[in-house]
Order: sequence, then C-alpha cells, then structure tokens
Amino acid sequence: MREDLLERLAHAQAARARDALLRRVRTVDSIEGAHVVVDGRRLLDFASNDYLGLARHPRLVEAMVRAAREWGVGASAAHLLGGHREPHAALESALARWTGRERALLFSTGYMANLGAVSALLARGDLCVQDRLNHASLLDAARLAGCTLRRYVHADVHSAARQLATEARAPALLATDGVFSMDGDVAPLRALAALCNAERACLMVDDAHGLGVLGAEGAGSVAEAELSQREVPVLMGTLGKALGVAGAFVAGSAALIEALVQGARSFVYTTAMPPALAAATVAAIDTARFEGWRRDRLRALIAHFRSGAAARGIALFESRTPIQPVVVGDSARALAISERLRDAGLHVPAIRPPTVARGHARLRVALSAQHAECEVERLLDALAHAMNASGARDETALAAARESDACVERDDE
Repeated sequence: MREDLLERLAHAQAARARDALLRRVRTVDSIEGAHVVVDGRRLLDFASNDYLGLARHPRLVEAMVRAAREWGVGASAAHLLGGHREPHAALESALARWTGRERALLFSTGYMANLGAVSALLARGDLCVQDRLNHASLLDAARLAGCTLRRYVHADVHSAARQLATEARAPALLATDGVFSMDGDVAPLRALAALCNAERACLMVDDAHGLGVLGAEGAGSVAEAELSQREVPVLMGTLGKALGVAGAFVAGSAALIEALVQGARSFVYTTAMPPALAAATVAAIDTARFEGWRRDRLRALIAHFRSGAAARGIALFESRTPIQPVVVGDSARALAISERLRDAGLHVPAIRPPTVARGHARLRVALSAQHAECEVERLLDALAHAMNASGARDETALAAARESDACVERDDE
C-alpha cells in the first residue's frame, strides 16, 4: 500500500515533539530599541542579527519611504523583464565598491544567492568541497547542482586538502562560511585561499555574518583577511544581518556576474526585490561603512560578555564575533534554560537539531551595538542562574561539542 504523505508528516511531528525539537513561530508585536514585545511580554532581545542596530535607523527608513513614493512598493517583474530599476543598479555598484569587486548581482535572499551561484558554477562530475558546518543553503546548492559533494572537518585546511585530492582532475569549488552562523568563529580564509591556488580550485565565501562586522569599513571577513577578487573569486553576502534590511548579493569579476545573469536560475526566475528596499540598503551601506563607532561598540560588548562569562564559569566557544553560543548539549535542557531567561525578561531562543548537530543544542547569544553594558550584565547574571537551576554542565557539553567537531570527514555524493 502506498504510504500517505500527510500521515508521515504527522508521525515526524510527533517524533520531534517527543525529542523536544518542535519549533514555534512567535509573533513580535512591537520593537523598542533592543527590546521586543512577544505575546504581550517586553523582552530584552539577544536573538537578532541586527548587529549594528540599523534595522530601524531613521536614515534607512527615510530612504525607503522616499524611494517608495517614487518607485512604489514592488518591482513587479524579474530583473531581466523590466524589474531592474535605478535603485537596484545603484545598490549593486555600492556593493561592488565596498567589497572591492568588479561587479555585484542582487538576489532576493541569501539562500537564493547560494543556490544560484553554486548551481550555475557546478555540474554533474564536478567537485564541491565544503566545511561541515556550512550554512544549509550552501550544502543544498551543491546537491541541487548534481556534483560530488565532500565535506571536511570544521576549519581544518588539511582535511579540505584531502577532500580536494579525492577528485584531483575534476573542476572544483571550495565553499565556506566566512563567519559560522551557529559557532561564531571565522574560517581560516588565507590558508584556504592558498590551498585553492595550489589546487586550481575556485574559492567561494558566504560572508552573511561577517559583512558589516569585520574588516576595514566593515567590508567583511574576506576584507579582513586582505584577500583579493583573484583569491576569492566568488563572494556572497546577505543584507538582512548587520545591514538591517533584506536580500543578498554575489560579487566578483564582470565575467562571473555576467555568467550568473545568464545561468543562475534563482536570479532569472524570480521577481526583483522592491526598489525602495534597495534604496534603504544603499543608505545602510553608507552608515555601516562610515560610522565605525558601531563596530567599536560591538567589539567592547563582545569582550564584556566573554569576560563576564568566564568570571561566572559559563563555557563558550572561541568567537570574536557578535555570535556567542552557550552550548548546553541536551535539547530539553536548552529549552528549559531559554524559558527561564524568558521569565527573567530576556529573549534568547534555544537552537536545536537539525540546525545544529545532535547533542549540540545551545543558546545562541547575538549581541548588537544597541545593547548597553548593563544589559549584557543582566543577561550574564540571568544566564548563570538559569544554567545552575537547570543543572546544565556547560563545560561537559562544550567538550563534547569540540570532540564532535573533530569527527572524520564525510562524503555526501
């Protein structure tokens, strides 16, 4: 008898509930600075990727309103069918200048940017080598392309080299996050670039969480590593993290971008982002580049959090970015700690499998330039109390997570 698909979904849902893995969408009723009101409760928000505090900046709001009056609220067509407006062209130019690339191409989301770039570059018989902690969109993109996908031990350049050597004659793309979204650490980009140069492989960096935060003028992890367009031919960045807006781009040579215009299906077959959003993003880039005090403040808050965590015996991964994961291990325990923090007026959601590996459940603390030092202190005190009350042995969980990260290489063909 044929299996019923909806019944299968129901069984999967029941299993997720049993394992404390069900996700819940909570509606934010209003926002006030670093606070959100959720289900009628005012919470100090430590879950947002608005690292520079730009999402509600008056300059961005005014730019968007002004452009909406001129261009309306929708692009009404794909870029190639008349949806590409002057604000889109201005944004692509601004992104290319900021990242030091010849050209940039807009996509509606980071997921679509990765799908479009990877599937346009790779074909069946090619090789894609990826860090095992890459964002899901990079992994899905390789599978969609039909190429051979091989994954290397997290941030291990020697492991990456071994995986490249498995298909020595195949055209190869090595793809990595610049800043890893759940661990907060930065990829060894200079060493990976040297490896790709030696092996004639193409290097692609997804800098969703580095853009705006790292590097000169916030140009990202690739800029911080001082890597050129030749060394990192494919650079992807998102606009919905530190820039506080939405959308994504791929930047690189004029030849690369023209090839994506022709062959990236997630660019060709989708409506362009609203022109008003593009105008707001140009304002966000200017603000991020030239208000360096936001990055200075963020660095001070990161140091404050890490010092305070150490003083309270809260074990952390090594991270110098706004992403500061507190690994708990057990999913139910992570949920319990998150609820205790919520009771204390803090919004710090639990991150559980499949977003992270089994046994790696955590609280993903995300810091913003909007936070005050006293608010970080409040978080640290509440976090220490909640973890002690839950009996969470964070050092044990952290050690287990580190051991798991040193796992053997995996092939996903």
